[in-house]
Amino acid sequence: MHWRVTNETRQRLLADNAERAESFVERFQGLMGRASLPMGAGMHIEPCNSIHTFFMRIPIDVAFLDAEGRIVKQLSALPPWRATSIYRRARSVLELPSGVLLASGTQEGDRLVFAPAETVIS
Repeated sequence: MHWRVTNETRQRLLADNAERAESFVERFQGLMGRASLPMGAGMHIEPCNSIHTFFMRIPIDVAFLDAEGRIVKQLSALPPWRATSIYRRARSVLELPSGVLLASGTQEGDRLVFAPAETVIS
């Protein structure tokens, strides 16, 4: 299933075709090895409070979310071959194409909402 992710605070669409990674294997693999991440795509990793971009080819925007979907930390254009700190309040992470957080005006403290996507864009 794919998800539509909206910044409820700013009333902005962040992704309309986000994947969800919940199993150990899905969480471990994440976006590794992908040559691109198109606009509208994303990866929601749950549970998660720290990520790395080892073996990735592209920079990504990252939003660490608490249990209510509020952004507790965000990182813009995180380059490949980096590791983040552990954010103890984070329960999940949303990875997006680089530039989405800035373009949407998304900020720490904003609340994100996930809903099943009606149409999956491949």
